[in-house]
Amino acid sequence: MPRVEASASHQWVCRAGGRSAVGTVDSVQRVSGSPVTGPGARAWLIWGVGVAAYVLAITNRSSLSAVGVDAADRFDADAATLSMFAVVQLAVYGGMQIPIGVLLDRFGARPIMTIGMLLMAAGQLTMAISPSVGVALIARMLLGAGDAAIFPGVLRLVATWFPAQRGPLMVQFTGIIGQSGQLLALIPLAALLHSTSWTITFGSIAGLGVLFAILVALLIRNHPPDRDDDVSVDTGTGAIRVVTSAVDTGVGIRAAWAHPGTRLAFWSHFTTPFAGTAFVLLWGMPFLTAGEGRTVAEAATIMSTYVIVGMVLGPIMGGISQRIPHLRSRALVLPAVAVQVVAWLAVIAYPGPAPLWLLFALAFALAMGGPASMIAFDHARTHNPSHRLSTATGVTNAGGFLAALIAILMIGLALDLQGAGTPETYTLDAFRIAFLTQLPLWLLGSAFIIVERRRTRVRLGIDPPRAPRRPRS
Repeated sequence: MPRVEASASHQWVCRAGGRSAVGTVDSVQRVSGSPVTGPGARAWLIWGVGVAAYVLAITNRSSLSAVGVDAADRFDADAATLSMFAVVQLAVYGGMQIPIGVLLDRFGARPIMTIGMLLMAAGQLTMAISPSVGVALIARMLLGAGDAAIFPGVLRLVATWFPAQRGPLMVQFTGIIGQSGQLLALIPLAALLHSTSWTITFGSIAGLGVLFAILVALLIRNHPPDRDDDVSVDTGTGAIRVVTSAVDTGVGIRAAWAHPGTRLAFWSHFTTPFAGTAFVLLWGMPFLTAGEGRTVAEAATIMSTYVIVGMVLGPIMGGISQRIPHLRSRALVLPAVAVQVVAWLAVIAYPGPAPLWLLFALAFALAMGGPASMIAFDHARTHNPSHRLSTATGVTNAGGFLAALIAILMIGLALDLQGAGTPETYTLDAFRIAFLTQLPLWLLGSAFIIVERRRTRVRLGIDPPRAPRRPRS
């Protein structure tokens, strides 16, 4: 029977029968064993292929960001219809997160990521030849379904191929490198579209999707060769249990959601990235060009700044998160939300078009949301055992894209209700009112972060439970 020792990180390493696994437990205990060694070259190769696939997934996801006006013209779409392209894509993405998490827990990353790349390729090929809005919506649904598999798949590779203590930084690096796909969507993709045609542009992305599906299938492996199964430890008895692929879906989802740490992860991811996602995925370019009157080059520079700043802040926030695991929400997540709110209100309240420096400040503030949202996955990993890690990750990831879906839809509806639903009728005042629809999402998410943070700290024994109220005499 393995020895158990106290641990402040709430992580355990189990070695039995030639296999090892890193996971988490609800109590502050860890199974002792030999020190965890660093990742080898094969681990870095597998992670590199996974991250490259994630870059392409982000490019696919953001492929309408710089060509939104072109899409509106091609499909003769108003603001609500244009919103539906992103909303349908994000709805499928968010809805697939928990099923994808269960499938990853059951089959591993390689087959699920391969299917995901093929679905995205099929979606972009359909988009390339789509003659109508209806067919284009089907294309975005395929895209969202494929995209849903990639990021959770890479996070599972991080969890199985890298030591647990490297988790926060590896998650941040995964996120920030992946965000470079937005740069590919903002500049080269738009340039290719304007120099060739809609069919060639989206057909080319489809071809890249097929290529990366082959690379993922050939090079990625689910786990190191010395690990055949996930294992978990009963911290009350020390008994080791091999977790087979026969996952009880309902039990896994309920168990993940039952822990306040998972709910904290969900609301952290719900609250931090949605404003940046809505901005860079669809509404940033129209707002900056048609609303603020900036040139396409200026708008592309501002949106590129959003991506670059997020990439710079990622390792910084990851390092801080690693050092203050019990203060992440208060020191990183909530301040990132506050900065976004203040920046948006400043731009909205500015009389007339905002100066260039204020728009760059907005891009900087929105960029904080991406790295802050990665902290949510630290919560999911820290508070769930390895056999339901991807299920918890799926629950967490669904939060951010649920909020983004609502934000994008509400902005489009607000524009339409003001009679500013097409590129010819966009106005700065209409955009200002439309972007105010984000405030309720920030307030709701922040309230739940505060509540679930308190419950998580009580669950871990960091804070005492609230004393029961005495009945009035």
